[in-house]
Amino acid sequence: MELHEKLAILADAAKYDASCASSGADRRDSHDGKGVGSAGGSGICHSYAPDGRCISLLKILLTNRCLYDCHYCINRRSSNVRRASFTAGEAVKLTLDFYKRNYIEGLFLSSGIIRSADYTMEQVVGVARTLREEHDFRGYIHLKTIPEASAELIEQAARYADRISINLELPVQTSLDRLAPEKNLARTKQAMGRIRVKLDDAAEQRRTGDRKLRHATGQSTQVIVGADASTDADFLVRSDELYRSYRLKRVYYSAFSPIPEPSSLLPAVAPPLLREHRLYQADWLMRHYGFSTSEILPAEFPNLDLTMDPKLAWALRNRQDFPFDLQKASRGTMLRVPGLGVKNVDRLIVIRRHKQLRLEDLARLRVSLDKVRPFVITADHHPARYLLDSDRLLARFAPRPQQLELFGHAQG
Repeated sequence: MELHEKLAILADAAKYDASCASSGADRRDSHDGKGVGSAGGSGICHSYAPDGRCISLLKILLTNRCLYDCHYCINRRSSNVRRASFTAGEAVKLTLDFYKRNYIEGLFLSSGIIRSADYTMEQVVGVARTLREEHDFRGYIHLKTIPEASAELIEQAARYADRISINLELPVQTSLDRLAPEKNLARTKQAMGRIRVKLDDAAEQRRTGDRKLRHATGQSTQVIVGADASTDADFLVRSDELYRSYRLKRVYYSAFSPIPEPSSLLPAVAPPLLREHRLYQADWLMRHYGFSTSEILPAEFPNLDLTMDPKLAWALRNRQDFPFDLQKASRGTMLRVPGLGVKNVDRLIVIRRHKQLRLEDLARLRVSLDKVRPFVITADHHPARYLLDSDRLLARFAPRPQQLELFGHAQG
C-alpha cells in the first residue's frame, strides 16, 4: 500500500479523538540553527475537521488494527473497515515532511492495540524517540498511551512527549463492562496516578534548576458523551475527581458519533452537540469559577439544561442570593454573576478602586447588560425585587419560540 493511501486511512481513523490540544507545552524552537521544528510561532497552516475543530498537528494512528472490541469505536476488532499500518520510519518521515512544508506544528500519535499493549506502546515511543534523538525535533508531540502498558513504557513516553493522555472513554465501570469489556476504570486511574507522580517529580526537578529536563508537562483524557446512559452528573463528578486527584490538564468531551455498521448496543442517533458544549461550559465553571459539581447539577437535576448556560441556570435556581453589589462583592462572588467572565471581573476590581461602578462601565467592557442587570447593583442601578422573586426572570431568558415551517422536510 502506498504511503498516501495509508495516510488517508489512518488520519481518518484518528479524527474521533478530540484530546489533541497543545496548550501548556513548552514553546521550544530551532531559531538557534540547531534541530528541526517549533512548538509555536507564526506560519502554521491550520486545517479543519468536518466537525469544525481546528487542527495544526499531524494527527494519525500508527495502525487501525486492534485487538479490542469497543462497541463505540470504528476501529474495533469486529469492524469491517479497511486496515493499514505505518512503520515507525514512515511516521517519522511524514512528521518531518509535513513540518518542513509548514503544514503542522507537531504530531499527535495514537494507535490501535496490536499483539499486546506493551508491543504497541514500544512502537509509539519509538517514533517519538527517533524524532527527538535522531532528528532533534523540537515541535510539539502528544502521545496517546495505553493503561495496560508497563509503567516503564509510559514513563518513556512522558520523556519524549509534551503531553500524554489516556482515554477514559466512559465515566462508569458498568458502561465499560457493557461497551468496552477489555477496559477497566480502576486500571486507567492507576496509570494516571503513576503519570501524575512522574509529572510532579519532573516539575520539582525543573524548579530546582534542571531547566533542560525533557518531560511531558501534563496529561489529559477524553470521554464519549451519549454512547451510554451516563448522566451529565456522572461525567462532571468523574472529571472533578480527575482534576483533583490526578491533576489532569483537560478532560475532553466528545459527542458520540454513529459509525458504519454500528453495534446494536449503541444508540441509533447522536446526542445533540449542544450537550457537549454545555459540558464544556460546566467544566469551565468547575476549573475557573469555583463551582462545585453539586452546585452545577443538584441531585434533582442530573442533566444540564440545554436551553441556557450552566451559570445562568444556577443563578435562576438561587435567585434569593441576588443581587450582588459589584462595588463591594468579593472576586469569587462576582464570578458567579451570569455574563461576567474572569477577565472582566478582574478589570472591574481595578476600576472600582478609583470610582463607583456604573452600568456604563460594564457596557465599555462589552458585558451583556441584558444578562447582568437582574443580578447586580451598581451606583446607578438596583434591580426590582419583584422581578428577581417572580417567574418573569425565567421567562426573560427562555429561548424564543420558533415558527414551524408549513412545508418543512419531514424528520425521519
